[in-house]
Amino acid sequence: MAEPESTVINPSVKQRDPSKALVIAVTTRAIFNLEEEHQLYLEKGKEEYVRHQQANQDRPLPPGTAFAFIQAVQYVNKKILESNPAEEDLFDILLLSNNSPESGVRIINSAKHYGLEISKFCFVSDEDSTQYLKSHGVKLFLSADRTDVCNALRRGVSAALVFQQEVQAPSTPLRVAFDGDAVLFSDETDQVFREQGLEGAMQYERAMEAVPMGEGPMKAFAMHLGKIHKKFNREECPIRTYLVTARSGRDMGIRAIKTLREWGLAIDEAFFMDGAPKGPILAQIQPHIFFDDGLHNIQGAQDVGVPSAWVPSCCPWGSLQGNLALGWCLSSAMVTA
Repeated sequence: MAEPESTVINPSVKQRDPSKALVIAVTTRAIFNLEEEHQLYLEKGKEEYVRHQQANQDRPLPPGTAFAFIQAVQYVNKKILESNPAEEDLFDILLLSNNSPESGVRIINSAKHYGLEISKFCFVSDEDSTQYLKSHGVKLFLSADRTDVCNALRRGVSAALVFQQEVQAPSTPLRVAFDGDAVLFSDETDQVFREQGLEGAMQYERAMEAVPMGEGPMKAFAMHLGKIHKKFNREECPIRTYLVTARSGRDMGIRAIKTLREWGLAIDEAFFMDGAPKGPILAQIQPHIFFDDGLHNIQGAQDVGVPSAWVPSCCPWGSLQGNLALGWCLSSAMVTA
């Protein structure tokens, strides 16, 4: 696998072993608010955009949707190293950008201004920058570009689409909330629901109660997060994880719990909403990020100021085939978002 066109190593951040670290890749528009600059690029082209970025290279970019999440991740690293300075099982953050190194100076300066511990800045000119994720050992990819997210999912990398929104940055510890079906778990029950309705899905779940569900696109990330979680006792853990699912606890929750137990994935709190809106409970949890495959749930999270990331189930996860599904998925997101 070829290396990105230009990778800038951050000398102030210790480089992690990607085989041991939980590597998170974020794009510039996910971690910073670049909507004004992006609009300039669309309207006036690349040259004008580059001139703007160079002229403003010492002016920090405002925080974006994933900014508080990355800060909370850094806090977890700090707590781990306080207890074991030699620990290697840490979070590692790299930034993936379609900027050139020249226009990317502002991005590097912004990260430095906020004290973000980004180990690498990868400036990629290729149309599909996600081809570099596997070579960097990325376990989670956050992007504001729909095509990038679908390409990452097709490559088998946990990925989600971040919409720019105003975020009330919650305090530590790191809080991560997951939807169940088509996010942590496979979408098998969703498919039954679409074909046979609620009663058919409930019958399917009862028949399959003893059989663990298949893995969804966020399982790999959640499992590594759970591995780090286990380093701490419950009272001192700087990580809180949540399952917020539309399933009902009485009729369809048992299989979800049994699946998590089979995986060895401990979740701090589980909320079985039975189809009720998720916004009110998310407002109480105040996660740094909430992963869901339903755009209506993403909108509900945004309405209460919760940073949210869409996991598009219409993208064929783990398969480099499926361009037709990809096109439908992207057009659907454009209409709804």
